Amino acid sequence: MKLPFTVDLSDKVAVVTGAGGVLMSEFARALLDCGARVALVDINKEAVEKLAAELGERALAVPANCLDKADIEAAAEKVHAAFGPVNFLINGAGGNNPRATTDNEYMTPDMAACKDFFALEESGIKFVFDLNITTAFLVTQVFAKDMLQGGGNIINISSMNAFSPLTKIPAYSAAKAGISNFTEWLAVHFAPVGIRCNAIAPGFFVTHQNRGLLFDAEGNPTARTDKILKGTPQNRFGEVDDLIGTLLWLASDAASGFVTGTVIPVDGGFHAFSGV
Repeated sequence: MKLPFTVDLSDKVAVVTGAGGVLMSEFARALLDCGARVALVDINKEAVEKLAAELGERALAVPANCLDKADIEAAAEKVHAAFGPVNFLINGAGGNNPRATTDNEYMTPDMAACKDFFALEESGIKFVFDLNITTAFLVTQVFAKDMLQGGGNIINISSMNAFSPLTKIPAYSAAKAGISNFTEWLAVHFAPVGIRCNAIAPGFFVTHQNRGLLFDAEGNPTARTDKILKGTPQNRFGEVDDLIGTLLWLASDAASGFVTGTVIPVDGGFHAFSGV
């Protein structure tokens, strides 16, 4: 990955949750390339250890369950021992689950053989909300304490679902709307102590979690992919590099020091397009 520009993050100790995933692993790489020391937090131990080995000594693999506050606190102790207090946090842990996804976009009288809204599992709904919202609450509670004296920077990962809910994924859409709202709340709450909080709302990117919805077993685009691209004026999926410029701008206090409480779409025009 070639950075679009560089900013000086040599004074930053950053924690990236969900660092084992496609997008957050590259976020971590970009921060490190700009001089930050980066703690890679993810429940997937193998993924973050592999990434840390690639990134070198300023990267620390910290396997942790972001739904377990005691586990997050133990992770914080490891980060403090290696790097000191944290002043930069990216809440990237999140995702959807098939148990909270309907088969069809619309309710019709002949849906008896399909998983409709009424067939969604309570456990799936709760899991998706916890994975997206509860993790952000708990991780912020633990790591933002480090920022109370010297200020800090929190970036949450929202989604285009937060602006307009997508069909089939009601829990994920509602959870990401909650992340956007939580971002604004944190920005107001923490402003007097010098902590900024913003969110990035990616449009459609191909990740491990959504690949099965976007492409079939042979790698051919699904009907959903066709609809997505028709609704995206730039007529393509995003690449990880498309997010890095926004990340680095928000990461730099010199560049965006007066920016807090925002949710920034990076979506190829999807949100702006009405379909007509």
